Amino acid sequence: MASRPELKVDDEGGFIRTFRSLPSKPEGNNTIRVFDRTDWYTAHGEDAEFIARIVYKTTAVIRNLGRTDNALPSVTMTTTVFRNLLREALFKLGKRVEIWEASGKGQWKLVRQASPGNLQAVEEELGSGLDSQGDSAPIMLAVKISAKAGEARSVGVCFADASVRELGVSEFLDNDLYSNFESLLIQLGVKECIVATNGQKKDPELTKIRQIADSCGIAISERPAADYATKDIDQDLARLLKGENAMGLLPQTDLKLAMGSAAALIKYLGVLTDPSNFGQYRLYQHDLSQFMKLDAAALRALNLMPGPRDGAKSMSLYGLLNHCKTPIGGRLLAQWLKQPLMNLSEIERRQQLVEAFVTDTELRQTMQEEHLRSIPDLYRLAKKFQRKLANLEDVVRAYQVVIRLPGFIEALETVVDEQYQIPLGEQYTSKLKELSNFLGKLAEMVETTVDLDALDRHEFIIKPEFDDKLRIIRTKLDKIKEGMEVEHRRAGKDLNQDMDKKLFLENHRVHGYCFRLTRNEASCIRNKSTYKEISTQKNGVYFTTTKLQELRREHDQLSTAYNRTQSSLVSEVVSVASSYVPVIEQLAAIIAHMDVIVSLAHVSVHAPTAYVRPKMHERGTGDTILREARHPCMEAQDDINFITNDVELKRDESRFLIITGPNMGGKSTYIRTIGCIALMAQIGCFVPCSEAELTIFDCVLARVGASDSQLKGVSTFMAEMLETANILKSATRDSLIIIDELGRGTSTYDGFGLAWAISEEIVAHIGAFGCFATHFHELTALADKYPSAVKNLHVVAFVGEEANTSNGGGGASAKRREVTLLYRVEPGISDQSFGIHVAELVRFPEKVTNMARRKAEELEDFTTVTGEQKTKEYSKEDAEEGSKLLKEMLKKWKEQVQGQDMTKDDKLKLMRDMVKSDERLMANPFFQSVKAL
Repeated sequence: MASRPELKVDDEGGFIRTFRSLPSKPEGNNTIRVFDRTDWYTAHGEDAEFIARIVYKTTAVIRNLGRTDNALPSVTMTTTVFRNLLREALFKLGKRVEIWEASGKGQWKLVRQASPGNLQAVEEELGSGLDSQGDSAPIMLAVKISAKAGEARSVGVCFADASVRELGVSEFLDNDLYSNFESLLIQLGVKECIVATNGQKKDPELTKIRQIADSCGIAISERPAADYATKDIDQDLARLLKGENAMGLLPQTDLKLAMGSAAALIKYLGVLTDPSNFGQYRLYQHDLSQFMKLDAAALRALNLMPGPRDGAKSMSLYGLLNHCKTPIGGRLLAQWLKQPLMNLSEIERRQQLVEAFVTDTELRQTMQEEHLRSIPDLYRLAKKFQRKLANLEDVVRAYQVVIRLPGFIEALETVVDEQYQIPLGEQYTSKLKELSNFLGKLAEMVETTVDLDALDRHEFIIKPEFDDKLRIIRTKLDKIKEGMEVEHRRAGKDLNQDMDKKLFLENHRVHGYCFRLTRNEASCIRNKSTYKEISTQKNGVYFTTTKLQELRREHDQLSTAYNRTQSSLVSEVVSVASSYVPVIEQLAAIIAHMDVIVSLAHVSVHAPTAYVRPKMHERGTGDTILREARHPCMEAQDDINFITNDVELKRDESRFLIITGPNMGGKSTYIRTIGCIALMAQIGCFVPCSEAELTIFDCVLARVGASDSQLKGVSTFMAEMLETANILKSATRDSLIIIDELGRGTSTYDGFGLAWAISEEIVAHIGAFGCFATHFHELTALADKYPSAVKNLHVVAFVGEEANTSNGGGGASAKRREVTLLYRVEPGISDQSFGIHVAELVRFPEKVTNMARRKAEELEDFTTVTGEQKTKEYSKEDAEEGSKLLKEMLKKWKEQVQGQDMTKDDKLKLMRDMVKSDERLMANPFFQSVKAL
């Protein structure tokens, strides 16, 4: 990184006064104000301190402007540091950025603004950072709600993806937890949410909206309620929308709440201030019910998107499945993961395409290595043309995509298997042929006008033959280039240096045409007045001669003249290319789709064990049966030999699974595996099983582990209850519910009571599919109450005993259980949790674990398996007498069987007879309680 620029301000006092008189920042501390000083940037006051901490990681970079009594803390930034700040602020911290420029006479004006959902103004600075988000395109959403006491809430939203100039609207009813709104935020991958303020300090409905956005990691911006007024929305949309959409006959305009949100969003984005947006937008209605719903807890439980601390790519489902070769494919995959399909025929259509690329290895590899790899970000390219920011290089990039299309078409037409020809033809081949023919004229224009040979020299110029003036200048330039070659040969001969290996003629980006010698050979120009050294760099020493300097000056003048002469021609070429933007956007959609399908096929083939195509049942029908299921992310980790398990979720036998067993035994992995496979199947991907059939789920709802809610003032138990309330209000009989522990944050009895009541509500009333991993072994009694719905499973652990372990308290020895976790899930109940064993694994003091074991045994004696307290029906004297009688009886039995040739059954029969005949023993209350166990 270059060194930090020095803080130099001509009129420090004047700038400080101007800075302090600027209007207050919108969103307060959530906005960072940066000042563009042409080649470097500054920030001041609290922004300077923020940047010092977050970007520089030290406050030592802060310098003060002005006198001590009026000092203004300031930091300077190079362009590189400024770009780092943008990425950190917009992608990770959810902040807004304002960029101010000098407007003369010591005044400054706001020229650009950016926020997490609106990156248009800083796209050039962000560059490749846009693609490294591991996420979909930035979506901005405005919401308006109408809530009346005791009634369902009406929610209207409008959202925009500025990268493809689309406005979407949706209006729907919601419950008091706004579960549908949360699902919508996740489906769309919203980055920023605009909410209305109505002057009230505490609006409970607005507070809920903010909490949901916050839990989903979405930046929140508040706008005055007046921005949501709909009086001008019809004419605003008429200016923005293209074609038939602009006729004022849009059914969407009947959605009053959504139209209010649209008004606020259009104003916030400022799209009407840019005339290049007029007639370019498309309006559509988003149907919340056409995709599987996911809540924020499910997103975390299934590790859907990469987290800030995820190291390995395969830690998240997105990272595992993303083998896309294009930025547009990566963004579409993120969208698909958040929008699993509900339509059976659409799922099967995707499966068929994935299968085509799984089956045809050569087609898959050709697409990945030869064709898709070379495709740039077509949406961003199209937008540069739309916004009139494109140049000749962008035209050439579009041309290079067009000339690759025949290769795509040829590869697809080589597919021999007839069952795949039709789906591949309908989805890709026929569409690509049509677009290729249409774009043929663009390719012809480029070949006619652009000097493609100059691309090797990284020059983007119009062909000299295309214009007489250009031809004359090019002839002169070629003559100068010949002169440079002559000087190159002369210098090589004079210095006795090899012109191919040691002495080079180069067009340096700063110094223009000059010579370069390797550093080892540079001594040969020292003390020679003919040669003038320019600079020494890692790759050698740059120098020139008087003759070469003259030729370089002429070359620069002629190049400037060439560019000036061709500028109008370039504008014309770019203008013609811009007319192809709609076609380029259509092409982008097709290639992105193919990229995702090929990526899913790649993962299905290259997994540690190949994935299989699942059989899908229409929603509301069929069962979910998985054979040898594996967790896709877990099995991809190094050094893991994954133990597979079967899953059976049958509507009339086992739609609710209760899984008990030891800590670290694999309960959580088992239930998350089911969720991951369901989601993968509904995006059309193959799944990690040996066989699989699934019903279509309308949503995956989860309650898994404690989150960081404590940092936001919400206790772990409260967060647990909120997530569970959402499950109970959102689930239907076609939902999949995943619960990993419940009720641990309160007393054992309250916790068990809640776990039982919640499970019974899901089983008896909602009828959803569910998987509940728990340490409340008493919960397994639900299977007796609902045998046709609930099935008990347990993770298997092998328990051995190791004797003569010191008990840490001095005195008698204790037996310690040696537990081997097998990670197998089998029918039945586990009556042990092995929590103390886990404590031993992490090397708890032996004294503590032995004490814990004794206390646990006391408590186990104190309660029955069903959790009811045992009633002591015997006294201390009864216990002593019973023990004495039992010992006497056993002593007599031992004497009678010793030395006798008796079978085991004979010995047991003799013992029973002796017990029954001992009237005093049979009448003892203590013995009766022991016998009952």
